[in-house]
Amino acid sequence: MLADITPVILTYNESANIGRSLERLTWAREVVIVDSGSTDDTLAIATGFANTRVVHRPFDSHSRQWTFATSETGVTSGWILRLDADYMMEPALRDEIAALVPDQGTSAYRVAFTYCMEGRPLRASLYPALPVLFRRGCETFIQDGHTEKLRIDGAVVPLNNRLLHDDRKSIERWLQSQSRYQAAEAEKLATRPWSELSWPDRLRCTRALGPVAVAIHCLFVKGLLFDGTAGLFYTAQRVTAEMILSMHLLRRDLGK
Repeated sequence: MLADITPVILTYNESANIGRSLERLTWAREVVIVDSGSTDDTLAIATGFANTRVVHRPFDSHSRQWTFATSETGVTSGWILRLDADYMMEPALRDEIAALVPDQGTSAYRVAFTYCMEGRPLRASLYPALPVLFRRGCETFIQDGHTEKLRIDGAVVPLNNRLLHDDRKSIERWLQSQSRYQAAEAEKLATRPWSELSWPDRLRCTRALGPVAVAIHCLFVKGLLFDGTAGLFYTAQRVTAEMILSMHLLRRDLGK
């Protein structure tokens, strides 16, 4: 199975993460990286791995970038492993994938995540399980707020083992990214019909309840209060992201 899988990664200034990710992908015949203009050491690190091929494309949206990455970069394998630069594949998940014998009705495999803060794993997070391994050609990427959603034509089967999500970029970089991400989320919430919004999104639309709900959910429902500094740091990140979203929504209100 591993011989028929091509890992694909999007990058932009991922020097803090890309080396650790690629170290876990040496089993792959080829890893395709689609870079959108990195100015740090991302490309120097990536090209240090013999099985890595870099393709350049200016970034316009996550959905179009992923569509290009999976369908226009010359990938010929039957399966694609869609990864972010801060996803880390541990040996147990690699071995589980290696042993797969998918039937014709299986189009993708869904993987849950263990979220890490500076390498410390959390007992839980708000990060959803995602279909990251799929047959080439059965995928459609749809833009949803600041990110993309992957729609699969066919059955999606869960795997038992997890990917690590371990982003080591700086707080300053995280805040810059969140400002852009939450501006896109505010646009989505402000323009989408109320009936199409999920209950969490409806809470966000109150401008005030989103941050409070996230804090309670992380600390007490997910139990991150018992993960010490790492759990508090993750909770602070998620609450900050919700506050930035509220600020974008309120600024839109003021503009009206």
